[in-house]
Amino acid sequence: MDLDQIERLGPMEIERRSFEIISEEAGDAIPNDERAMIIKRVIHTSADFDYIQNLCFSEHAVEVAQRALRNGAWIVTDTKMALSGINKKSLQLAGGEAHCFISDEDVAAEAKRLGVTRASVCVDKAAALNRPLIYAVGNAPTALIRLYEKIQEGSFRPELIIGVPVGFVNVVQSKELIMQTDVPYIVARGRKGGSNVAAAICNALLYQLDGSRG
Repeated sequence: MDLDQIERLGPMEIERRSFEIISEEAGDAIPNDERAMIIKRVIHTSADFDYIQNLCFSEHAVEVAQRALRNGAWIVTDTKMALSGINKKSLQLAGGEAHCFISDEDVAAEAKRLGVTRASVCVDKAAALNRPLIYAVGNAPTALIRLYEKIQEGSFRPELIIGVPVGFVNVVQSKELIMQTDVPYIVARGRKGGSNVAAAICNALLYQLDGSRG
């Protein structure tokens, strides 16, 4: 290997070429519908083709999410990393905002008082906003568990749940709980996921609103 074998490309050209490679290598394995660009963007973020099988969509999930975004829905994430990865300009153009409450002092205090995770308390804080939300979880299965509890109680119903926490403890189980609800979801079944994947899904939904990017 030497420098002559390195492609000299600009940022947008690198992204375009990356998506070409993904399409070439995946072939017909990626469904030819509204899910395609979400799956491709997750693969672009992770370099992991397992997401072709792992990424599960409830019926009409993409359509529901895009309608919510067009109507100004906010995105709430469970981590600052996921928050930082969301394209705020695209979200603002759609009339929405992105938030993460994990570092809020009131959340930390309430979590300590109750003996629960801050991620679960963040769900309660998001529910209290009483507005249309997409809840994106890339790290904390306890957030998904709390979402499930509140959905069952009838006290919170996000427009969409993005459930892609990564890890080992309660990760698989929490995702399966969300898939048992009647709330629209995009879930990475199994142990894989992460805050970068959560942000990638959010961005894919946003970019498809105006077809600005692949």
